[in-house]
Amino acid sequence: MMISTNRIISITEANQNFTKVAKNANKYGDTVIFKRNKPAYVVFDIEKMGEEFTKEYEKLKFRYISENLLKEYDVAYKELAK
Repeated sequence: MMISTNRIISITEANQNFTKVAKNANKYGDTVIFKRNKPAYVVFDIEKMGEEFTKEYEKLKFRYISENLLKEYDVAYKELAK
């Protein structure tokens, strides 16, 4: 994974100055937050990412919610399916 050094912020710095993270994401479209010298999180500027990204994000979010609901209520769903 190639990441421009302009888009990297340490987790310590992000914790102390989240405004810098937001401004950086606004400038570059995203900012990668490193934890223990490895990429751990990404902050996106949604407006810069565009409509296609937003649609994909929504799909992933709903899939995540659905999968967790299925896991959490698996017994109840199986009972209702009878």
